[in-house]
Amino acid sequence: MNSEFEKNLNKYVDVILKVGLNLQQGQRLLIGVDNPVNSGTPVELAPFIQLIVKKAYQMGAKFVEVLWSDPQLDLIRYQYAPKDSFEEVSIWRKEAALEYATKSDAILAIAAQDPEIFSDQDPALLMTQAQAKSILYRPFMQLLIKNNMNWLAVSAPVNGWAEKVFAEPSSDKIKAKLWDKIFQICRIDQEDPILAWDNHIKNLQARCDYLNEKQYEALNIKSPGTDLTIGLARNHVWVGGNTKSQNGITFVPNLPTEEIFTIPDKNKVHGTVRATKPLFINGALIEDFSFTFSNGKVIEYDASKGKEVLDNLLNYDEGAKYLGEIALVPHSSPISQTGLLFYNILIDENASIHIALGSGYKFSIENGEEMSDDDFIKAGGNNSMLHMDFMIGSKETNVDGIQEDGTVEPIMRNGEWVFNVSSK
Repeated sequence: MNSEFEKNLNKYVDVILKVGLNLQQGQRLLIGVDNPVNSGTPVELAPFIQLIVKKAYQMGAKFVEVLWSDPQLDLIRYQYAPKDSFEEVSIWRKEAALEYATKSDAILAIAAQDPEIFSDQDPALLMTQAQAKSILYRPFMQLLIKNNMNWLAVSAPVNGWAEKVFAEPSSDKIKAKLWDKIFQICRIDQEDPILAWDNHIKNLQARCDYLNEKQYEALNIKSPGTDLTIGLARNHVWVGGNTKSQNGITFVPNLPTEEIFTIPDKNKVHGTVRATKPLFINGALIEDFSFTFSNGKVIEYDASKGKEVLDNLLNYDEGAKYLGEIALVPHSSPISQTGLLFYNILIDENASIHIALGSGYKFSIENGEEMSDDDFIKAGGNNSMLHMDFMIGSKETNVDGIQEDGTVEPIMRNGEWVFNVSSK
């Protein structure tokens, strides 16, 4: 490793621990947690994880534990395990995650996978395993969406990923190229990344403050192929950059992040929306796809490629047919400006305005963390085991806010903000 890479890697870990997690002295830290699209921490990232563990202890962490994974072992399972065994999920790993979440310890998830590793496997088995994980991890996810702990999702290059992004043969040089892109979009290449993040978060918060003051009744989004009106839940809260855990720790849950987002009223979405970027999930690429909504529910959908994957997603459960999130991202975001599809939703969602099918976040409604599931649904929230973001914005996208009296005000034009904010 060259000295410049080592310097940037150390800065990246500092941002992860100090900005993202805001790890507190005396806290425990769990690295790697299963979810429907991710299994622990890939063993090939061991040097990166060892650096995180070292710096976490230097910051005063009480105990750091790592849940490792090996994607090749997962692949072998799909190739050779009995076809009726894919409802089996590791209970002890779920118990570890739930223990950390219950005690408000810090949790770091690594969203890193070869996009093609399961591309030749039976989609039905992939869906069965994802649903089994969703059911088992539901108590953990309920704590996560209430911000019971400070948590963070980040990425790091693994074998196969860089080759897919850049469409080039495998080499150390191609993996280094992806590291450089991650450093760039996470502001690590700036002289003082922590200061850069502080300024960026203040800007996102100022935009949230502006829209929270407006309390629009609905948003209308228009671009080629899209004319979608999204009713917003009453007392909705725009969130962006950082948020606060139940025990008062301010943290940034995703790195990178360029979005500000809130919760739709699940029953008040009408119109048609066309995706502006492909969606990659479980080795399958969905392209040129669209949805039509009526009374909040998807009533028609189509795709030029991957329609059968949409079939599976929309039948995940009843809530999968409704929206749980609307997020605004300017077209000029650093991720968009790379011109790349990263085949990683943690990164790709920050390139564009996006919406999510499935579960909404309780913290996106005032006092939502204290709501029961029934009260959350009555307030317009959506419960589902799915939360699937897809991108709908471009340089041709316009967004308007609609007030209760019907007054329409511009929010974005040609993919960019039209209102100025002070981030002091």
